[in-house]
Amino acid sequence: MFMQQSPLIWKAMSNKKLEIGVIGGAEKRVIEIISYDDSWPLKYVEHKNKIIEALGDSKINIEHIGSTAVPHLSAKPIIDILLVVKDSSNEDEYLDKMESAGYQLRVREPDFHEHRMFRTIERDVHIHILSNGSSEIERYISFRNRLRTNGLDRNNYEKLKLKLATKQWEDMNEYAEAKSEIIERIIAAEVESR
Repeated sequence: MFMQQSPLIWKAMSNKKLEIGVIGGAEKRVIEIISYDDSWPLKYVEHKNKIIEALGDSKINIEHIGSTAVPHLSAKPIIDILLVVKDSSNEDEYLDKMESAGYQLRVREPDFHEHRMFRTIERDVHIHILSNGSSEIERYISFRNRLRTNGLDRNNYEKLKLKLATKQWEDMNEYAEAKSEIIERIIAAEVESR
């Protein structure tokens, strides 16, 4: 999961220090799970189009992932988007363009598949950026697809999320970590079913 600390690394070409991990540090947020909202796919398409306009040919693929991509599943009202680029470590290809489009860099994880995560100022859209060929891409898609097609797994996941949302969390990463065991089981079940 995301790192809690934000050490610095040097950007080779400009001698600029870059913060890694969770940019700006951990945030305490209320975890609110709401019923599925039919507007979530439309919101995804709106941001997909915005990203395509900003990046042009820099992107390879864009997918709606996470719970808001699963009809009938209660979720935090945060749209998760997977953006696949040629090389996510090459921020020169997309960082300024994403920021100009109104997205803020929130996570830089060079040691985890060169994962980056941007979000809207309103914190209602998260854009996960990975390099083409990363094994994490298939995991995101497998998890989403299994929840879309398997009612039992979808219901069990929803029950856990609703239970966890009643607890106090210092930051969202702790909440995410508490779901990791069931997420791994669901991904394994999807891979095994092929």
